[in-house]
Amino acid sequence: MESSRSNSSNSERFNEFMEDSCCNQFYMGPNPWMARYVYGLIFLLTNLLAWGIRDYGQSVLTEMGRLKGCEGGRFCLGTEGVLRISLGCFIFYFVMFLSTAGAKKLNERRDSWHSGWWSAKIVMWIALLVLPFFVPSEFIDLYGEIAHFGAGIFLLVQLISVISFIKWLNDCCLSEKNAERCRIHVMLVSSAAYVICFVGIILMYIWYAPQPSCLTNIFFITWTLVLLQLMTCVSIHPKVNGGFLTPGLMGLYVVFICWCAIRSEPPTENCNKKAEAAARADWLTIISFIVALIAIVIATFSTGIDSKSFQFRKDETEAEDDVPYGYAFFHFVFATGAMYFAMLLISWNAHHTMRKWTIDVGWTSTWVRIVNEWLAVCVYIWMLVAPLIWKSRWTMEHI
Repeated sequence: MESSRSNSSNSERFNEFMEDSCCNQFYMGPNPWMARYVYGLIFLLTNLLAWGIRDYGQSVLTEMGRLKGCEGGRFCLGTEGVLRISLGCFIFYFVMFLSTAGAKKLNERRDSWHSGWWSAKIVMWIALLVLPFFVPSEFIDLYGEIAHFGAGIFLLVQLISVISFIKWLNDCCLSEKNAERCRIHVMLVSSAAYVICFVGIILMYIWYAPQPSCLTNIFFITWTLVLLQLMTCVSIHPKVNGGFLTPGLMGLYVVFICWCAIRSEPPTENCNKKAEAAARADWLTIISFIVALIAIVIATFSTGIDSKSFQFRKDETEAEDDVPYGYAFFHFVFATGAMYFAMLLISWNAHHTMRKWTIDVGWTSTWVRIVNEWLAVCVYIWMLVAPLIWKSRWTMEHI
């Protein structure tokens, strides 16, 4: 009797595990949680295809007569290939954005289209990747210019998502429920963040500003240090009372962006010794490229499911049949992400010659990241002081 009971309990646990498993959820029918991973996989495959076209597709693209007239020779052919793949990916996710806009409840048609119909969508994805190769080069050049703005929108959305998460984490730790329990954790994390920031800044001085003549890198690094101090002063101001956690985490973010910006400088620069070493070490270049490519997909995926940070009106109650995340926003982020990965692969310049296994290298890429760093600080400070400004205006209007 005991053995039969144990066998039945084990079988029940196995059945429960299979019901909750990812594979079972995928085969049981439309599932929005599984769908987002499939869209992420499609986006990753598109990135890999664009990279393959850029680095190894020149011989294939040269056979296409319509691509021979582009400026820049065979390197331009790789650039056009990236833009054409990006265009097909953008159209795919933009169609999904339009077709899922307004989806609010599970089991409605737009939810079923978002979470199912994979055979039809894969056929559509493949067709949209092939179709741009029959489009004239003039149209691709126009798309390349538009992609600059789309990639900028993606960076802005990603920036707001990161800052919103940092602010949410700080509010959660400082809430009445968790204040006492998280006090030591907040102090440790804040201290570690500032230590890492200062160590990173010192290392950047050593690696990227070894000579007094490296004025550009010295300016980038020093200004990052100034911005870190500015964020801290604003956050700990008595009227703001934001603490040290958020400026510490934001400091990690801006130091990382500064490091990426300097790493994007051309390897021919005398002040960028690390880039010269990376250019000589093929294995390091390949690893850096793979990590950067995966980071693009993860950043796009994590930003796409964070639609609540962009809601102007917060709903206090959520029904069980509400969609778990904004489908339209999810696809919009991936559509702009398609433009963003194209800009990274061509270094924001359609006529820029790219070495194999490199990504986001060039002065244009450097300045894009630096401006993104400065914009991040401005948005963060605005999110700190905006409640005080609106509160003072509301008070003045009601006096």
